[in-house]
Amino acid sequence: MAATTHTVTNQVPPLVGYDVFTADRALSEAVERHIEPGVLPGAREELVTLGRSAGSAQAQEWGAQANEHPPVLRTHDRYGNRIDEVEFHPSWHRLLGHAVSAGLTDAWGRPAGHVRRAAGFLVWTQAEAGHGCPLSMTHAAVPALRTDPALAAEWEPRLTSYVYEEGLRPASEKAGVLFGMGMTEKQGGTDVRSNTTRAEPLSGEGEYLLTGHKWFCSAPMSDGFLVLAQAPGGLTCFLVPRVLPDGTRNAFAVQRLKDKLGNRSNASGEVEFDGTWARRVGEEGRGVRTIIEMVAATRLDCVVGSAALMRQAVAQAIHHSTYRSAFGGLLIDKPLMRNVLADLALESEAATVLAMRLASAYDTDTEEERAFLRLAVPAAKYWVTKRCTPVVGEALECLGGNGYVEESGMPRLLREAPLNSIWEGSGNVQALDVLRALQREPQALDAFLREVGKARGADHRLDAAIKDLLTELADLEGIEARARRLVERMALVLQGSLLVRWAPPEVSDAFCASRLGGDWGTAFGTLPHTLDLASVVARARPVAE
Repeated sequence: MAATTHTVTNQVPPLVGYDVFTADRALSEAVERHIEPGVLPGAREELVTLGRSAGSAQAQEWGAQANEHPPVLRTHDRYGNRIDEVEFHPSWHRLLGHAVSAGLTDAWGRPAGHVRRAAGFLVWTQAEAGHGCPLSMTHAAVPALRTDPALAAEWEPRLTSYVYEEGLRPASEKAGVLFGMGMTEKQGGTDVRSNTTRAEPLSGEGEYLLTGHKWFCSAPMSDGFLVLAQAPGGLTCFLVPRVLPDGTRNAFAVQRLKDKLGNRSNASGEVEFDGTWARRVGEEGRGVRTIIEMVAATRLDCVVGSAALMRQAVAQAIHHSTYRSAFGGLLIDKPLMRNVLADLALESEAATVLAMRLASAYDTDTEEERAFLRLAVPAAKYWVTKRCTPVVGEALECLGGNGYVEESGMPRLLREAPLNSIWEGSGNVQALDVLRALQREPQALDAFLREVGKARGADHRLDAAIKDLLTELADLEGIEARARRLVERMALVLQGSLLVRWAPPEVSDAFCASRLGGDWGTAFGTLPHTLDLASVVARARPVAE
C-alpha cells in the first residue's frame, strides 16, 4: 500500500558497490610504498579485485547473515555418538572461502607476502571481522611449525593453500586446512606457565597423549591446533589434529561455545583433552619460545584488524555526513562535524600506516627489522587496539539514532571493537612485554629509536616528543607502574614519525599538533580549528564507483 502521510527524504544511500582498497588512500599508498615495483602491479590487481568484492552488496549480506545466524555446537549425533561439531551458516563458509582464495593465509613464501596479506586482511575483514580469527591462526601457525622441519614440510603447503574445504576429514585428504590455537586455561588465563594439561610421551617419536582442558580454544572446527601442555621436560608446544590419519576423530570434546559480546559469527570453545593424540612441536620445556612467533604474528593481525574496524567505521561516518542534511546544510560542511570526522580520520590513518609498516618489516626480515618488531609490535598492539573502541563509538554517534540500530551495521562494529585489545594478551601484558624487551634486548630500543629518528627535524612537536620519550626511557624508577604511559608515548611517537615522513602535510600537521603537541581535548572533535580539516576529511572519504 502506498504511503499517504509522508515522503521519505534526507536518508543516506548505503555505502555499497565500491572498491574498499582503492577508496582507502592511506592503505593504497602504503602498498605502493612497501612493495617493490616488480611485484606491485600484480599485488595491486589482487587487492583491487578483493576491494571490489569487500564493498559489494553480496559480501555485506554474507557478513550480516553470518552474525545473525551464529554457530551452533552439536556435541552428539542423532544416535548418541559424540561428534563435537560446530555448524555455521553458509555465509560463514563463503566468507572464509573467498578469503582463503585471495591468499589471506599465505604470507611467508611469496614476494612482499606480508604486506600483500596485511592489506588484504584489512580490506576483506571490513565486510565481516569474525572469520578473521581462523585466517589469522592459520597464517600465524607457519613460523611455529618451522621449528620442526618435518612438520613444516607436511603442514605448511596445506596452511598456505588457496583452497578452502569445510568439514572434518584427515588433513592428507584436503587441499587446504585451517589451524586454531589453545593456550589459556581456567586457572591461569594469560599466565600460561600455570597450565595443568599433561602430556604423556608415547613410544612413537614426538608422540604424546594429552589430558586437560583449554578455557579458550580458537576456531574449534579447524583441522589442527597448536596447544601448550606440561610434558616431563616442562611446558611444551604440541600439534593436535581434529582427525587422525586413519580417519578416526581425535579425543577433542567441545564442552560449550562462548557467548561473547561481539565476534558472534566466530566460534570460540571450551575443550577437554582425554587421551588426545598430539605431536610435539619443538623441544620439551620450550613451549613458549616455540609458539611465541605465532603469538607475534597474531598480535600484528590484532593491529591490522583494529585498523580495519576503524577504517570501516570512519568510512561510514564520512559517507553518512556527505549525504545527510541538518540545520540548513550537509553535515560534512558543518565546522564542528568536520572537526569530529577529521579527528577520527587521523586516528584511522595513523593505525593503517603503522600496521603496514610492521608488515613490511616482516617482509624485509633483517636483523634490524626483527629488533624493531620486538618493541613495535607490542607497542602497536597496545595502543591501536585500545583506540579502536572510542573511534568506532564516536563514528556511530555521527550517524545519530540511525547508527544505533542494527541495520546500519555500526552496532556490530562497536561490539567487535574491544576484542583485539583482549585477544593475544590484554593491555597490561603488552606493556609488560615492552618493558621486558627494553630490559633484555637493547638492540630493540636502538632499532626503534633509529626508526623514529628518520623524521627528526621535520616537525618541532615530533622532535620535542622524541626528546621527552628519551627522558622517560632514562628514568627506571617506578617503571612498571608507568608502563602504560611509556608504551602509549612510544606508539604515538612512532605513528607521528611515520605520518611526518609519508602522509600529506595536513594529516601530519594535525596529528603532531594534537597527539604530540597537546593541542587537543579529551574527546574527538577537539582539533585546533586553524588546521586544514576539510582536506583531512576529503582524503578519508570513501567514493563509490
